Amino acid sequence: MTSATLTASSAASGPASPISPTSPQVSTRIADPASVDAAIVSRFSNRAFLPQAVPRTLLQELLQVAARAPSGTNTQPWKVYVLQGAKRDDLVSQVCAAHDALALNPALAAQHSEAYDYYPEKWVSPYIDRRRECGFGLYGVLGIGKGDKAAMHAQHQRNYRFFDAPVGLMFTIDRIMGRGSLLDYGMFLQNIMVAARARGLHTCPQAAWNGFAKIILPHIGAAENEMLVCGMALGYADETAVVNSYQTTRVDAAAFTNWVE
Repeated sequence: MTSATLTASSAASGPASPISPTSPQVSTRIADPASVDAAIVSRFSNRAFLPQAVPRTLLQELLQVAARAPSGTNTQPWKVYVLQGAKRDDLVSQVCAAHDALALNPALAAQHSEAYDYYPEKWVSPYIDRRRECGFGLYGVLGIGKGDKAAMHAQHQRNYRFFDAPVGLMFTIDRIMGRGSLLDYGMFLQNIMVAARARGLHTCPQAAWNGFAKIILPHIGAAENEMLVCGMALGYADETAVVNSYQTTRVDAAAFTNWVE
């Protein structure tokens, strides 16, 4: 929170009078709330992209807008690496190879630990129920049967190909920051995704990359003090892909809202 600014005259004469806000952020009026809502509601984890390139100027614009995300005492803990072209493809090759090796030798999992717990150690209802619904629904749309490990592996590896998106984003944070900064980071990521929808783009936020941070961080040139938060695929959706027909459900607001009056 910021304190009110005192003018020289008010400071000398007594208590400060409220100063009229002049910031555009205060005076801006949203002419089309429905479009804002549409950008939010139409955001989903897009899992098939077209090879169509995304101009750098557009990416810069998205990130500049996203930078207005709130953060505790304005710490702005985010750092973004944008992968395109050969550097993107090289990372895809390295991580896919590691993913294949892990499938053949599960003991290698010790080499690919995540820096923080994204999911709980023990799953309980209703979270495990929603997780299962998501998994069964997605694999059902793709025609992947229960126990088809080869097909499951191939679909999971689509994460490490950025679902063919031409742009891959990697997000890091200084390890010194606290858990609250991850809350700030989530709002920054949401800003990117909603701003992307407003410009005809789609995204898929990906925690799947986190286990391969030892490969990713050196590849993108991250410093020793940086921790991988997640990755994200960004580009233009393949509207003909059956995987993009799958939509997750949401609990009605009445189910999670408590009115305290």
